[in-house]
Amino acid sequence: MAQTSALNVGVIGLGSMGMGAAQSCIKAGLNTFGVDLNPLALETLRQSGAQAAESSATSFASQLDAVLLLVVNAAQVKGILFGEQGVASKLKPGTVVMVSSTISSQDAQWIEQQLAQHQLLMLDAPVSGGAAKAALGEMTVMASGSDQAFERVQRVLDAVASKVYRIGSEIGLGSTVKIIHQLLAGVHIAAGAEAMALAARAGIPLDTMYDVVTNAAGNSWMFENRMRHVVDGDYSPKSAVDIFVKDLGLVADTAKALHFPLPLASTAFNMFTSASNAGFGKQDDSAVIKIFSGITLPEKKDQP
Repeated sequence: MAQTSALNVGVIGLGSMGMGAAQSCIKAGLNTFGVDLNPLALETLRQSGAQAAESSATSFASQLDAVLLLVVNAAQVKGILFGEQGVASKLKPGTVVMVSSTISSQDAQWIEQQLAQHQLLMLDAPVSGGAAKAALGEMTVMASGSDQAFERVQRVLDAVASKVYRIGSEIGLGSTVKIIHQLLAGVHIAAGAEAMALAARAGIPLDTMYDVVTNAAGNSWMFENRMRHVVDGDYSPKSAVDIFVKDLGLVADTAKALHFPLPLASTAFNMFTSASNAGFGKQDDSAVIKIFSGITLPEKKDQP
């Protein structure tokens, strides 16, 4: 495909990261189509210059050269592609489906097999970076797939990512790297929450504790980002507790398949599951700190 030709890309899932990715595609000059069930997200993308933004891809699927899926889990990916109104059957042969949800390697391989029956290519391409990086077109992509698939979505990758890691040609490798990354992310949030809970118990002001850690060796990106929410008492979900119940569950499944012990990840999984069971599943993942009793946490200040 000539780099100067028009490229039609459909972004399915216009949440915090999908919206940023879609807007980044528009800024890069790609003909961008969006799909989501949220009418506000659809209107936002239309205002950003999308070719179309609808609750279904049916009306424009046959025009697409590439599809970027940024939905919550494998069940949603499978439903969108192969369900009753499945997109896969409506795409033209040779279209690349870039699956950027966090899923297991086994699910990624199954999806590739089904796409192949429709003469479609797959890029196993999980992403990281959060809403802020997505909005800037600076996500990190950890991808595996054929050279042909990489070549055909190069302009999409250029639009949405500042770093693209080619893990290999085998579908499932990208997903495995993302799962290992999520092990670290989940453990960092859980450890940060434990540290801040101990500070609260000891009577240390949490804003002071936060400042010390973020200017010292114990800091991590996850601590700095998520424990800010705790200090502010703001648990509006950027990434929810239940997302890490899912992702650390995938970590546990991967470890089980490899017969490999993960003591820290197992503890973090139990912490997030406890938070979900306590009713905090839809809150920001920093709400895992709420599983600790006997402490008083900051409350969100009223906005002026």
